[in-house]
Amino acid sequence: MTEQTASERQFAIQRIYTKDISFESPNAPQVFLGEFKPEISVNIQNQVTDLGSDNVEVVLTVTAEAKHQDTTAFMVEVKQGGIFLAKGFSDEEKGPLFGIGAANALFPYAREAISDLVNRGSFPQFVLQPVNFEAMYAQQLAAQKQQTNPETH
Repeated sequence: MTEQTASERQFAIQRIYTKDISFESPNAPQVFLGEFKPEISVNIQNQVTDLGSDNVEVVLTVTAEAKHQDTTAFMVEVKQGGIFLAKGFSDEEKGPLFGIGAANALFPYAREAISDLVNRGSFPQFVLQPVNFEAMYAQQLAAQKQQTNPETH
């Protein structure tokens, strides 16, 4: 890579925004009447959309569901979006850029929104633990490779 090529590369956040947000507590107020020891499941997905002119939208969807004795206490979902400028990168470089870099930029916003929504629902404090997006990206690549070459395991 030449010095000129390296200086032409840019990765920048253009905008961060909440694309969609949802909180449900379908069994309130009954869920508040007993001891609350929920089982919580968290699902995280990342979607990338090319917007043209070297701009890409990345939407990080974080969904958390708390169940207490097979009853749903709450469900919360945040779709945290961002527009990122990615100029001068190869297609191979863009995968990790969006799957790891952009996801790391968006996650704190989604974490804060989820924590706030759960708190407003009158539930105990809920803080999402840090996420290793590098490991998640590697797992996605391995799963894609397995799908394209199912005979090699």
